[in-house]
Amino acid sequence: MRERVFEEGEYVVCPAHGVGIVKRVERQQISDIELEMVVISFDKDKMTVKLPLNESTVQKVRKLCSKKEMQEAVDCLKTPARIKKMMWSRRAQEYEAKVNSGIPLSIAQVVRDLYRTATQPEHSYSERQIYQEALDRLMKEYAAVSQIGEKEALAYLEKILAAA
Repeated sequence: MRERVFEEGEYVVCPAHGVGIVKRVERQQISDIELEMVVISFDKDKMTVKLPLNESTVQKVRKLCSKKEMQEAVDCLKTPARIKKMMWSRRAQEYEAKVNSGIPLSIAQVVRDLYRTATQPEHSYSERQIYQEALDRLMKEYAAVSQIGEKEALAYLEKILAAA
């Protein structure tokens, strides 16, 4: 028998959906094939997914990042925004790719670049959507890594952004 990759109750990150919790690992019969499936619940979307436990899933779905990696992401929020001079549609594609990568540092770069203070001009609708998604993903992983509530995590990240 192979070593367990995911444990019940542990937090994992799926790049397409953000932070979820492993509900169970189960065996399921499909036609004449028996598969081992990991069941992951994503509270934000009120969604549960079953993924076959194979090499592809193990490569895509990862365990939470380390505290060191999360600290690097938080430190990124303290640096000046680096907005490239290109069409918004191209930047939006790059930002979405970073958010969907699931890498905390890349997500933090999007949050940093799209953050606006009260004195700055307001975002367009699509900028707000990408910013909110990035902030939500970063906040959820920060909360899970730091073992604090999501409201506390959001307040902490917003405090850092405002101070930068």
